[in-house]
Amino acid sequence: MKEKYNKKTYCRDGRAPIPENEQTSKTMSAIKAKNTKPELQLRHALWHSGIRGYRLHWKKAPGRPDIAFPGKKIAIFVNGCFWHRCPHCNPSTPKSNVEFWNEKFRKNVERDKHKIELLEQNGWRVMTIWECQLKKDVMMFVPIIQQMLQETI
Repeated sequence: MKEKYNKKTYCRDGRAPIPENEQTSKTMSAIKAKNTKPELQLRHALWHSGIRGYRLHWKKAPGRPDIAFPGKKIAIFVNGCFWHRCPHCNPSTPKSNVEFWNEKFRKNVERDKHKIELLEQNGWRVMTIWECQLKKDVMMFVPIIQQMLQETI
């Protein structure tokens, strides 16, 4: 008698079209929203440079910045190039379901702008760091963030 192995099935929530390739579905479902590799790299650099006192994904700040210094009102977003449409590296667009992806990316960019506007209206200084910038040199942001922390009261 031949044994059958059950394949792992993925629950579809209807927010995205069903990909043509099952591997694409597995890859996309593994993508995280918090504690991404670029975010962890920056936090590691800050910690080892002695910069502490930040909050992660702080709910009390509009837009829940990835890193927030509430006392200094500094918000840092670490954006993935693909999802947030990096202006520096011009990421590619998927070749299937182009209309869906263009609309998704447009909404992401619009949401990012809105989060920054809300923070700035509430007196926050906002910094956006892109994944491709961190790949080049994560340590270049440490002195910039140190300067921001010293400038604010």
